[in-house]
Amino acid sequence: MLQAMRKGLSRQTHAQANVPMLPTYICSTPNGTEKGDYLVVELCQSHVRTLWVTFLGDGNRSPQVMYKTFNMPVDFMNCKGEMLFDFIAQCVNQFLDGLGNIQHDVPLGFVFPFSCRQTGLDKGELISWSKGFSCSDVEGKDVVQLLQSSINKRELHHVHVVALMNDTVGTMMTCGIGGEPCEVALIMDMGTNSCFMAEAQQVEMAEENSGRMWVNTEWGCFGDDGALSDILTPYDQRVDQESSNPGKKRFEKLVGSLYLGEIVRHALLALAAEKVLFVGSNITVLRSKDVLKTQQVLEIINNKEGKDKARKALVALGLQPSERDCCRVQQICRAVVSRAAALCAAGLAAILSHMRQSRELKQLAVNVGVDGELYRSHSRFGEILQSVTGLLVPECMVTLVPSVDGTGEGAAMVMALARRLEVQRREMDQLLAPLRLSRADLQRVQALMRREMELGLGQETNATASVRMLPTYVRATPDGTERGEFLALDLGGTNFRVLVVHVAQDGIRMSSEIYVIPTTIMQGTGEALFNHIVECIMDFQLKQDLMEKVLPLGFTFSFPCQQLGLDKAVLLTWTKGFSASDCVGQDVVQLLREAAQRKQHLGLKVVAVVNDTVGTMMSCGYDDPKCEIGLIVGTGTNACYMEEMRNVGTVEGDQGRMCINMEWGAFGDNGCLDDIFTTFDQLVDEKTINAGKQRFEKLISGMYLGEIVRHILLSLVEKQLLFCGKPCPKLQTRDIFQTKFLSTIEIDGLALRQVRDILQELQLEASFEDSMLVREVCQTVSLRAAQLCAAGLAAVVEKMRESRGLAQLAVTVGVDGTLYKMHPRFSQHLQQTLQDLAPNCSVTFMQSEDGSGKGAALVAAVAWRGAQP
Repeated sequence: MLQAMRKGLSRQTHAQANVPMLPTYICSTPNGTEKGDYLVVELCQSHVRTLWVTFLGDGNRSPQVMYKTFNMPVDFMNCKGEMLFDFIAQCVNQFLDGLGNIQHDVPLGFVFPFSCRQTGLDKGELISWSKGFSCSDVEGKDVVQLLQSSINKRELHHVHVVALMNDTVGTMMTCGIGGEPCEVALIMDMGTNSCFMAEAQQVEMAEENSGRMWVNTEWGCFGDDGALSDILTPYDQRVDQESSNPGKKRFEKLVGSLYLGEIVRHALLALAAEKVLFVGSNITVLRSKDVLKTQQVLEIINNKEGKDKARKALVALGLQPSERDCCRVQQICRAVVSRAAALCAAGLAAILSHMRQSRELKQLAVNVGVDGELYRSHSRFGEILQSVTGLLVPECMVTLVPSVDGTGEGAAMVMALARRLEVQRREMDQLLAPLRLSRADLQRVQALMRREMELGLGQETNATASVRMLPTYVRATPDGTERGEFLALDLGGTNFRVLVVHVAQDGIRMSSEIYVIPTTIMQGTGEALFNHIVECIMDFQLKQDLMEKVLPLGFTFSFPCQQLGLDKAVLLTWTKGFSASDCVGQDVVQLLREAAQRKQHLGLKVVAVVNDTVGTMMSCGYDDPKCEIGLIVGTGTNACYMEEMRNVGTVEGDQGRMCINMEWGAFGDNGCLDDIFTTFDQLVDEKTINAGKQRFEKLISGMYLGEIVRHILLSLVEKQLLFCGKPCPKLQTRDIFQTKFLSTIEIDGLALRQVRDILQELQLEASFEDSMLVREVCQTVSLRAAQLCAAGLAAVVEKMRESRGLAQLAVTVGVDGTLYKMHPRFSQHLQQTLQDLAPNCSVTFMQSEDGSGKGAALVAAVAWRGAQP
């Protein structure tokens, strides 16, 4: 069964599968907030049932139900299909007439207990009839459309068939205990079937890739390929040969109540022919089909009265059973029914195994909704089902939940659920719309970035530009002739690195150590900050036995600076949570030198100060001469690139090129991005230590994305679209939703169970539906960040191409930063968007393996190379 299920789920093997595993397009379970009035029509074996169900949004504890049953003429089971659907429409019409004058639009759910290939919740082609039905001109056609046509004929234009489902799905929808919904349903009636909640990415026929979807197994067809041949008895084969569909529905013919009486009859006939039973009786009657009903079989197996029931049934057939005959008939009936229960258990065990394995669980606890004559009429059936399932899958804990009028109410629930999700989807799209940028939006951002770059490069306009375009005085990238031993200091966040870099002919060797800057020092005095940095440098040199050496040092300082020379940089503003006093407006190299003097560390020789972006470009440039752009997308974001000197109005000279530190994190501080800023971005900005500053960075970088998501989630809770609108105190805590959660939640193939686990860390009790919404919010925020980053980069590469007079530019971007490296989709979205926005530029991305510290040492090495006679 497990093998057959997997075959049915696969797009490659689905067409040949006997267990077709049909998508239902129902992707959620009720949460108790469903409301409204719903009409249901249910096609049953001998009647049509209509229901009017009202949900009050009270946890679905007390739905109001009115129903009416209409007996169906026997010949309608084998009439023209149009006649059958006209009769169903007539029943709907009469039922509505009895309810009074209903003029508003009425959603109708159609319970149709036959195999259908659905392509949507309201579209389903009949695959094949069963259970004695064989109406013409229906197989291969959309039964929803057939019913809607019949309803329209009666001018019930306000009635719309919006959902099609089978009885299994209906049962599953209304079974649940302790607030936990059912995730599996079984029908054991005249026929048999099951459905379960599958991981959507495995339901290949539905082309869904996230969340879950109910799958209708149609397992009655299991064995039609001969897989059950070794357990078929001669009695089963005779029942099959005498059926209306020989060779089909082999599993159902072993389990369904339509057939159990017939299996017993053939067994009795064979034993009577062998003179084991009914000796002296005329057994001709046992050759007549359907003389023994399944209901009689179920009565016979009852311990107390079964033997008397057997005697009465056999006498009624004209047989003369002995006491021993009655006992043996009772044994045979028990064997047939017990086998049916055990086979159902084997099928259920296959479903549970699949669910447990696909969810990567060691143990699975699940509620199973059960309905049907066999289950209801014989308590022993349920006991066997439970015990055999436990034997086959001991790692699965199963609770059987009997259905109470599940099919009709369940159909109404499907519609109520669909309506709730439709409203939720509309409100969700409305909420997230401002964060979803069109191509035109991105092209406008690209044009604005280009304009701000030009302003930043201009001598007259630089002071007022939001993109400062700061000269770095780095005039060349490594050429491979650099040699020597260099120190590097990489400061750009709460952690910083001290390195010693050996540049030799055979490559680069490095040793490094990471040191932490406590928040008290980050936000204390400048003197304390630089004292701490020098102390860490001295500690590193001591460990590396370098205290006696005077080595050139490259200083990566990843904050906005106005560079006045290669070793002179004036801090313009702190970012990334730093606010050390007496530093802004000061030369950071001088601050470092003064700290070294205070600590009497006289061997510190700072020859170059660079931004981390420049360090990244230089680090990658050592391995790829085409690397002329550096990009950081981590806690913060920035970019640098090699600009033509003739375009740099803030530095004298027009020969060659110079690396420009864009400081693009401040792009938009002049208000040019205000229409991109959403209310969520504004809420994040207002609570930062530099409100109104670094606006572009606050849309893109890792320091802020988690906060944007948190504010969106709070809004969804307020609108009762998330966590059932229940208060989430933990979510009120600033920075509680870290950007690393986005990276984890968006991993391809990550089970929603794991998303729930992440949310539970934040004390958020999330349903799978909640988990899907949270994932969508994360995806929306990170996609926008990647697209905005690409728009900025598109402005850079297009400017480089035009400045160099090229039809096509081939360039490499050296890139660093945790968001770029750790987020599963950021780099892909960035590259795709860049290719779209700058089609004339061929851009290669190279990750900086050793960070910007190595690059700072290389800047020092290039400077040292140029300074040597």
